[in-house]
Amino acid sequence: MSTLASQPVLEASLLTDSASKLFTVVLVVGGFIAVMLIIFFIAERAPGRFQRPLAIFICLAPAVILVLIGLVIPAIRTMFLSLHGPDPIGPGAAYVGLKNYKWAITDNATQDTLIRTVLWLIIVPLAATIFGLTVALLVDRMKYQAFPKAMIFMPTAISFVGAAVIWKYVYNYTDPKQPQIGLLSQIVIKLGWHNPPNWLLTSTGLLNTFLLMIIMIWIQTGFAMVVLSAALKAIPDEIVEAARMDGATGFKLFRTVQLPMIRTTMIVVVTTIMIATLKVFDIVYTMTGGQFDTDVLSNDMYNQVFTQFNLGRGSALAVILFLAVLPLVIYNILQMRKDRTGR
Repeated sequence: MSTLASQPVLEASLLTDSASKLFTVVLVVGGFIAVMLIIFFIAERAPGRFQRPLAIFICLAPAVILVLIGLVIPAIRTMFLSLHGPDPIGPGAAYVGLKNYKWAITDNATQDTLIRTVLWLIIVPLAATIFGLTVALLVDRMKYQAFPKAMIFMPTAISFVGAAVIWKYVYNYTDPKQPQIGLLSQIVIKLGWHNPPNWLLTSTGLLNTFLLMIIMIWIQTGFAMVVLSAALKAIPDEIVEAARMDGATGFKLFRTVQLPMIRTTMIVVVTTIMIATLKVFDIVYTMTGGQFDTDVLSNDMYNQVFTQFNLGRGSALAVILFLAVLPLVIYNILQMRKDRTGR
């Protein structure tokens, strides 16, 4: 009886809470619109020399504010936390300087994680770019390109978690006494290997790490194919025809004409995939949780913060990851500017 009596009270409380949150959202959005309207009103009535700076300010201010709130301030705070102990915001917060960074460099487990991350960084971008370029060259010669390109690009549209779930069925392993239902196990059994290993638990020769890399390569190949296919089609026909008249065909045409013409685009593709690879967390976390010698830097950062509850070390790993990504982003921007200037 008391439960029935308290239910309307609970519903009323939930309704009040929802209404309060909705009011807050409407208030914030309405306030933002009001401020922007006031700025536009002032800009329209400003003297001629101030109109352009005010227009630029109006366009850039929201983006700058969002970048400050969502990127710059958290980055500074993360750097601050990385210089402190496990609980930098608690009452026993202790400044430890570069101790967390020293741990990241000298700890054996973290060293192995860094080595695996470097392997990911080298193998995945190169393999995805090579496969993407190969597919682009082959598909561009086909009469009907749209369907095969769509099929190859489709994994790029899948989230990392979704891709990991799909590949879990590929690498699935069951007890040796039971029939193997995993696709990879079925393939090797057909080829004569009657006792396939538990793929994700086998770290010998970094087998499970390479199997996880295949998922990322599968995802990124479609991206590389689309971008490089567009770059190949952007090569002027006159240049290709002139090279053919000089006797360049097949691989020679690709090596001497097409490859140099798309070099900048290839660099952009490689660096873009490198950035995505450095941030790979979902695949490792979903497939193995970083166990069985498959950990990478982003997953180790997560474990330090949310499993070990060591905010200082986790922040140090986040800073290392940020410093690894930053040069790639800058280089990517410079290459795109160079490519745009060249055109």
